[in-house]
Amino acid sequence: MPRKSFHDELDELKRDVLMMGRIARQAIENAVKAVVECDVELAEEVIKMDDRIDLLNYQIEEHAMEIIARQAPVASDLRLCWTTMFIALHLERIGDLAVNMAKGAKRSCPIDGMIAPVGQSISDMGDETLCIFDLCLKAFEERDVELARKLTGMDDVVDRMHRNMFEQLSRHQGNESMQWIGSILLASRFLERVADHCVDIAERIDYLVTGQIPDGREIE
Repeated sequence: MPRKSFHDELDELKRDVLMMGRIARQAIENAVKAVVECDVELAEEVIKMDDRIDLLNYQIEEHAMEIIARQAPVASDLRLCWTTMFIALHLERIGDLAVNMAKGAKRSCPIDGMIAPVGQSISDMGDETLCIFDLCLKAFEERDVELARKLTGMDDVVDRMHRNMFEQLSRHQGNESMQWIGSILLASRFLERVADHCVDIAERIDYLVTGQIPDGREIE
């Protein structure tokens, strides 16, 4: 197979990962909105999106493995193949977190609707998480190692927001059902996990570009 066609395949693999990333991002955005607005129909849409995310994960894995088997790529191209599979797996897990949030939105919501300050906190946390997510995809698309390295500390903000959620919800104990409080805490935890996945992806982008894992030890 001509080398140009081989690189076309690599480009296609990269495009598929970016498309999967956009779908996973939309799932998280919709899941946050479903939680904040107690939107059961939107939550159901998020759950249905998961099938497409799962299918793309399988397709990316199969395509990457096929390229490795047929082409015996050189080190940099091999790193790209492994990285696409690594990122796709994390995106699939992010999709699962969106589904978990959506299921929580379906199960439990205050009778009078979301408490405004709590809803705003979840919305703000979602915005911060999606900002990290966007930068993560950008770093992969542009192979921007400096941006990837900046991302490794950006999840600290989301971690703090998650810890603050405990304090905020403690003010509502006794006034709201424990099921609802638990659902909000889980939604907060799931957003924290999304940010953690983005950091893991950012570290793999560093390896993709440099051939070194973050602590500086070179990969043979």
